[in-house]
Amino acid sequence: MTIGSMLIYFGILLLLPLWASSRVKKTYQKYSKIHNSSGMTGRDVALKILQDNGLYDVRVEETKGFLSDHYDPRQKVVRLSSDNYHRPSQAAAAIAAHEVGHAIQHAQDYAFLRFRTALVPMASLGSNMAYFLILGGIFLQANGLYLAGIFLMTFAVLFQLVTLPVEFDASNRAMNQLVSTGVVTSSEHRETKKVLNAAALTYVAAAAVAVMELLRFVLLYLNSNN
Repeated sequence: MTIGSMLIYFGILLLLPLWASSRVKKTYQKYSKIHNSSGMTGRDVALKILQDNGLYDVRVEETKGFLSDHYDPRQKVVRLSSDNYHRPSQAAAAIAAHEVGHAIQHAQDYAFLRFRTALVPMASLGSNMAYFLILGGIFLQANGLYLAGIFLMTFAVLFQLVTLPVEFDASNRAMNQLVSTGVVTSSEHRETKKVLNAAALTYVAAAAVAVMELLRFVLLYLNSNN
C-alpha cells in the first residue's frame, strides 16, 4: 500500500463516521424544533406504543446526554434523552418509537436481536483486545498472536453487521406503530422517515469501517506470508 493510498484509506475511516454523525445531528436539530401534530412528547409516544402492544412491564425513563436514547433489555427500560422525553417534536416521536421498536423485538424474541445479544461478550473482547494482539503479532513476528487478533476482531465486526438488521427492523416497526396509532399523519410521514434514516447512517458507517479494518488486516497477513 502506497503512502497516497494509505492516506486515502485512513481519510475514509475518519471522515465516514464524521459525515454520518453530522447528518444525524443536522437532521435531528431541524426536526426537534418542529412540533408533531399530535402534541405528544417522546415519553407520551413511547408509553402509547408500549400500551398498544401490551408491554406493561417496560418502563420509560429520562436519561442525560445528547441523543443518548436507548432500550435496555436487561432492565426492560426505554431511556430517552431529556429533549426527546419532554418535547412534542417530530424527532422525539420518531426516536421514541424506534427505541420502543427494540422493546417489541425483545418481547417477540426477534432472532437478530437475540443473536446480537449472544455476540456481546466476544464482540466486547474483540473491540478491547484485537488491536493489541495484532500489533503484538507484528512486532514479535508471531503469526499466532496476529491470527488471534483477527479472530477476535471478526466477532466485533460481526456484531456491527448484525446490528444493521436490528436497527432497520426497529425503524420499520417504529414507522408502522406511529402511523397505526395516529401519532404521525400522512403529511408528517416523510419527515419522520428522514429522522429514522439519518439515525441509521451511523450504524451503516460503523459497519463499513469495521469491515474495512478487518479486510485490511487479513490482506496484510496474507501478503506477509506469500
